[in-house]
Amino acid sequence: MSKLSIIIPILNEENYIGKLLQHLISNSNKNNIAEIIVVDCGSTDNSLKIIDKYNDVKVVNSQKGRAKQMNTGANTSTGSILYFLHADSFPPKNFDQLIINEVKKGNQAGCFRMQFDYNHWWLQLASWLTQFSWRACRGGDQSQFITRTLFEEIGGYDENYIIYEDNILINELYTRGEFVVIQDKIKTSARCYKRNGIWRLQYHFWTIYVKKWFGASAEELLAYYRKYIH
Repeated sequence: MSKLSIIIPILNEENYIGKLLQHLISNSNKNNIAEIIVVDCGSTDNSLKIIDKYNDVKVVNSQKGRAKQMNTGANTSTGSILYFLHADSFPPKNFDQLIINEVKKGNQAGCFRMQFDYNHWWLQLASWLTQFSWRACRGGDQSQFITRTLFEEIGGYDENYIIYEDNILINELYTRGEFVVIQDKIKTSARCYKRNGIWRLQYHFWTIYVKKWFGASAEELLAYYRKYIH
């Protein structure tokens, strides 16, 4: 029987992690879940205390960097399907069965259509576009499911990338023709847009995308991100 290992990388997510864990438990069938793994890279807030309230949630420690965190989670997991999820993204009801259904159809990897939790016309348009299969409409906020077999064949997330690691894996999946968009919606936080400004952040995201398209290295992308976004 196919089961999901849910892998959540965190760093200081006290405002979201408890809500997400409760959401996952309330909106899935426990028989479909091998485990929920939270991969922490040094939280100093109350995140770990909140997670301690959930007896069935496993916490593992990792070096900093989401790619390293997600690979660490994958290496300690047991499920046949890996489901990578950001701490501020809430998948739809019965997400577990929706993913399993796609794998049974032969779709080894994919994501959900996305909806931001903020009513700005541009973010609503960006959300609407995620229903399509265009590679440019993909991102880590939509979550990522992938069979363990395919994940290991690819070699997991590229740990050279401190940012853009989600897209590196997605690009590989598109190259292989292994990607499907489930039309049910995952709701994700627009907090990064609110903090940086919608147009400013969107411009810098586009710039990073174009830089990678023209061959920028992982180090160049990180330098740009640190200078203009974080």
